[in-house]
Amino acid sequence: MAPGEPGARHVPHTRNVRGVPYDDGPQRRWHHLAMSQAKPLAAGARVPRLFCGTDPAPGARLQLPESSAHHAARVLRLVPGDAVHIFSGDGDEWAAEISGVTRSGVSVRVSQRLDRDVEARLRVTLAQGISARERMDFTLQKAVELGVAEIQPLETRRSLVRLREERASRRVEHWQSLAIAACEQCGRNRIPPVRQIETLSDWLGSLRGAEGRLRVLLSPAADTRLRDLPAPEAVLLLVGPEGGLATEEQELALVCGFIPVRLGPRVLRTETAALAAVAAMHALWGDF
Repeated sequence: MAPGEPGARHVPHTRNVRGVPYDDGPQRRWHHLAMSQAKPLAAGARVPRLFCGTDPAPGARLQLPESSAHHAARVLRLVPGDAVHIFSGDGDEWAAEISGVTRSGVSVRVSQRLDRDVEARLRVTLAQGISARERMDFTLQKAVELGVAEIQPLETRRSLVRLREERASRRVEHWQSLAIAACEQCGRNRIPPVRQIETLSDWLGSLRGAEGRLRVLLSPAADTRLRDLPAPEAVLLLVGPEGGLATEEQELALVCGFIPVRLGPRVLRTETAALAAVAAMHALWGDF
């Protein structure tokens, strides 16, 4: 019966985006409607993954963080009974199911811990010169998907974006949320930290001393290629912003042990260069 027709029942505006009424305690609950809309996963279908931010115990019931709850209810349109995998960000993952979708959030019931690890064998730290917002977001998101272990945003002489104090902190929080979302999508259980913004000179000054990591500086003017380098266990990759690093910045990086490397004869955009380098490293020395 369509709304407005004689005899049509008024439906209160207390439903989620999937049409399932929120569970608001004494209000009427239509759990049968929710369960009727919950569809079993087809064979081979991918179980949604959600960040939980804590280490639960089997059988525990917990509330998802706000961003994960929004993704579950508003984007994935999950309902009670739907299967999910939750992860804490430090390496653990659990099988669970949605147990409640209400105005106040989304809760899950944990069943068992899963033995699963997809972290890259090659540990890559990306030190990225800050680029324009969309480019920086894209670079960080895709770098996480490619398996980078850590991200260090750098303010350089040619950075088009200048962030100070509160704005810088908010931007780092935004980048960290992108990293979490990328881990949800790509299957990683360890969330790579996005470090606080530093100037390139200050960051380079903190690197003095042996670290056991191959230090690579992307430079279109270099003669060395990635395949010319010995296979490392860990890499520190330095990439400039849109205009590249200034001459004095490159010279300072060389003093700090960075090896200039080029990615073919073409000049790549900053986001292309960073991602191409990480992918090539995994192909040469990692798990590609």
